[in-house]
Amino acid sequence: MMLQHFLQEFGYFALFLGTFFEGETILVLAGFLAFRGYMDINLVVVVAFFGSYAGDQLWYFMGRKHGRKLLARKPRWQMLGDRALEHIRKHPDIWVLSFRFVYGLRTVMPVAIGLSGYPPGRYLLLNGIGAAVWAAALGVAAYKFGAVLEGLLGNVKKYELWVLGALLVIGGLLWIRRRIKNARIAREAKLAAIPATVDVKNRPDE
Repeated sequence: MMLQHFLQEFGYFALFLGTFFEGETILVLAGFLAFRGYMDINLVVVVAFFGSYAGDQLWYFMGRKHGRKLLARKPRWQMLGDRALEHIRKHPDIWVLSFRFVYGLRTVMPVAIGLSGYPPGRYLLLNGIGAAVWAAALGVAAYKFGAVLEGLLGNVKKYELWVLGALLVIGGLLWIRRRIKNARIAREAKLAAIPATVDVKNRPDE
């Protein structure tokens, strides 16, 4: 009852915020909860669409205005941003439609797309198509995942807290893995910059 009450009060708002800033884990969780009857799958898809669409539009316009500054904030973003720009220049429309399906590019890619000078009107349209496909595909896949689990386990209700816990743990582990990777890249970039700094300091005055 507590879970049901919480989801009725805050579930869709939490889904919107989650898909606005990141997306994958919370959408999968919401799709499974929809299968269990705690949320409505149609509303899950619609809210996930608007959250993802709004978030990526914001990052795109931030990229147009402050793209280089944003990417320079983190070494990993800088590295991914440079790589993303290469992909965008070769196949811009394909990447606008599909970047949500590539883990780890959700924030960096819209910034790089904005930085590349991609037309705002075209991005508005194709980003909407990509967000709709992503929300529907991932939300329905998670919903079907619940049906598969029920077929394997019988009464899923006995295991639903375990499944929810497992999904949260997986999402947390992916987040921790990304943080560790970002920290490692930042350390490597810092160490790579030290020799150049030392060389400049030790260079005799001309």
